[in-house]
Amino acid sequence: MPVKYTAKEWDEVRTAFASSIMVNTALSSLAQNLDGPDWPVKGKEETPAKYIDLPYDEMLALLILKGQPAAKADQLIGMLKDTLAFDNPFGDMVAQAEAAEKKDNQLLKNMARLEISEAFPIALTALGPDTREFCKLEKLTTLGEFAVFAQDMSQNVIVGGDFRRLLNSLSHIDEHTLAECLPFRPGAKGLHLFEALAQAASAPVPAERAAAAGEWFKAELEALKLDLATGGSLTRHLVVLGNPAREAKVTELLKPLLGTVRGATGEKKSGFFSKLFKK
Repeated sequence: MPVKYTAKEWDEVRTAFASSIMVNTALSSLAQNLDGPDWPVKGKEETPAKYIDLPYDEMLALLILKGQPAAKADQLIGMLKDTLAFDNPFGDMVAQAEAAEKKDNQLLKNMARLEISEAFPIALTALGPDTREFCKLEKLTTLGEFAVFAQDMSQNVIVGGDFRRLLNSLSHIDEHTLAECLPFRPGAKGLHLFEALAQAASAPVPAERAAAAGEWFKAELEALKLDLATGGSLTRHLVVLGNPAREAKVTELLKPLLGTVRGATGEKKSGFFSKLFKK
């Protein structure tokens, strides 16, 4: 008879069952409660606790030692899975409620309209140190988590600084204020590499922030490399920043990110970069 459950599933269910109130309940009683086949091994010690500390192979060996076929491992795992579901009957309802709450979150809706990823790291924003520390204390690591926390926050809680600026700019879709907090480009959708690098220039360690930005915006960086390698102009790309000083800072931070990009003509690296970064 084919094995239904894997060792990975056994590890998942035994870990979850360790905190169940049913951990010391007789397996025969669990089987009766679930209206399934009876548990064949009798005895007071036949409880989930007898098995859940064992890895899959040892659990299987113990069953065989007790004269049971290997297929009984499937029955044991299935019983524990079903008992967990019964043990927490409102789990699905809670999950559905959380999903509905997230769906009704206006901040997340506005982010979706602006094509701002919920997964964008707080660490890559231009929020000040006080707001970053607050987010760290509240375990907020992404913009999505920020939005959920901010919407659920009591109306009586007073927040200021960059936290309020970001909250208000997302609530009212104030693109210009949003661009001061995030690598957002007013009049466009999404977040962008060049703006992220411009903000990285003001970070305590600009090169580290730039490297992290390059990793997050990897697709945009690779597209830039491809364009430059086929004769494109970096100056033409940077014009979106609309500020010569910012363009110069971004140019410097781009150098290590672009690495050994060469032109299609096969120019040497030094000559290529001389032309590439010429203003």
